[in-house]
Amino acid sequence: MRRLIIIGSGPAGYTAAIYAARAGLKPLVLAGERMGGWLTTTTEVENFPGFPEGIQGPELMERMRKQAEKFGAEVRLASATAVDLSARPFKVTTDEGAEEAEALIIATGSSSRRLGVPGEDKLWGKGVSVCATCDAAFFRGKDVIVVGGGDAAMEEATFLTNFAARVTVLVRGEALKASKPMQDRAKANPKISFEMNTEVVEILGEKRLEGARVKDIKTGEVSERRADGLFLAIGHDPNTKMFEGQLELTKGYVVIKPGSTATGVAGVFTAGDVADWKFRQAITAAGTGCMAALEAQRYLEENEA
Repeated sequence: MRRLIIIGSGPAGYTAAIYAARAGLKPLVLAGERMGGWLTTTTEVENFPGFPEGIQGPELMERMRKQAEKFGAEVRLASATAVDLSARPFKVTTDEGAEEAEALIIATGSSSRRLGVPGEDKLWGKGVSVCATCDAAFFRGKDVIVVGGGDAAMEEATFLTNFAARVTVLVRGEALKASKPMQDRAKANPKISFEMNTEVVEILGEKRLEGARVKDIKTGEVSERRADGLFLAIGHDPNTKMFEGQLELTKGYVVIKPGSTATGVAGVFTAGDVADWKFRQAITAAGTGCMAALEAQRYLEENEA
């Protein structure tokens, strides 16, 4: 029996673990297959307070993990596969066995959104990727496509220029949604070009990606773009499927009480992107991780088994 289980890592889960561990709760962190969350796929993190020179995403997450473990948190690579929130203690099934806890913090984060077009599944991992920092080195001297117009797309495109010969950014809308500094950096890079009002309708290739069939949204004209790699940067969806029917969800996000991290089930709290559809930043995720740990601590004090 655990007093507290934190499902997920990243800035939210690790911050919750730091606070909970310092409070003596000895939390178990089920970090999942991507220990450290999506920030481990980010290169330079420039906007996390305390690092004026910036810090690599994986290094920031490693520091958070070590800090949580220093205070007594147990971090495991195991992934939660199912939960039972019908009664306390809550039951959590993992790929390594079952666990029980008096309180839960859900920090399962989000997953990359896919296009859902022909060829995507067949060529996934064979030229189609969602992680430039993971796969960019495979495309040294080659031509690649980035799909998306936000900050993530600009970061992916800019990073890819360290390896690729040319990067073409395909944007569905008429304008980029990325912040001005990110736009300016990408536009100033001679290796990056942009195609607006362009939608990918098919990913081409048999054993390896060969390119994409695209449509001009304004004219309806369909044409092909040859490329050796295609990187998706079109957003994320919250990882909340295992909570369907047990917690109230809106568009996949967990509904929480105003001014709180508490869900509709007493003793279950959220942290990070699972309940945040608006900000979705590392620092806001960390902030809600702190809040969730403090609320879980208070709940456990008031509901001693």
